[in-house]
Amino acid sequence: MKIAVIGSYGAGLTMRVPRLPVAGETLSGGRFASGHGGKGSNQAVAAARLGAEVSLLTAVGADQFGTAARQLWADEGIDATGVRTTGAATMVGVILVDEQGENRIVIAPGALDDLTPADVEGFADRIAAADLVVVSLEIPLPVAVAALRAAHERGVRTLLNPAPAVRLPDEAWRWIDVVTPNASEARVLTGLGPEDPATGDELVDLIRARHAGTVVLTLGAEGALVDHEGQRTRVAPVTVPRVVDTTGAGDAFTGALAVALARGDALTDAVRFAAAAGAHTVGIAEVIPALPYPDDVAALLRR
Repeated sequence: MKIAVIGSYGAGLTMRVPRLPVAGETLSGGRFASGHGGKGSNQAVAAARLGAEVSLLTAVGADQFGTAARQLWADEGIDATGVRTTGAATMVGVILVDEQGENRIVIAPGALDDLTPADVEGFADRIAAADLVVVSLEIPLPVAVAALRAAHERGVRTLLNPAPAVRLPDEAWRWIDVVTPNASEARVLTGLGPEDPATGDELVDLIRARHAGTVVLTLGAEGALVDHEGQRTRVAPVTVPRVVDTTGAGDAFTGALAVALARGDALTDAVRFAAAAGAHTVGIAEVIPALPYPDDVAALLRR
């Protein structure tokens, strides 16, 4: 299984707090930790831990965070030879997590803003050699669109994790084979406002009007809706006894889904596998320590 990931890396600065502060409030009693983050890097690590051969395109700065990132990728066996080092600072995300595991995140993109479609062309050999290309949207949109197009033109299947969600150019939809929004991301993709009423099925219908490929709408505790060639299936959630931190769940889901699709699993089995990977992650604090290995996912699926 060869997977090429085009996405972000960033340092995650996490503060666990009893509750989220309101506007203008200073709240004490937090517990601080720092670690690796960025959707692209997290998804690459998740896929590598689950058995894929992974190559990564992103950008970092010539700073301590960039150095630490390259050490992480070396430790995880990820091909990072395509990663750019730019003159800007490595992306940093500041994360607040409350006692219920809910989070709020603010990002300073830094070096990621220096990525261009030309970098995708320089990464074309890894794209062409891949069984699946994974793209997320913490990088400049033209870079993400260029990656989808480059994979499509080379006959390589694509998976778009549309996070953080933005409206896509119309032509980009035809280069996406699998799209994996959550409900709020689906609203942005389809132009709905946050107050517009829509069920999961209605959101899938709205995406289907733009997208001929596979839709996997993740619905948290309600599982996922999977729509492929007009056939719609609800995949039940995988649960854990206690939610500790939801921060990396979507990235674990995406990395695991990519692995399962690349190895040829049936679609609903692949989504179930991905749901178990995401569920494992929410039971452990921080992202990299929580990303699962095969035995972790197998244990949840046996339950």
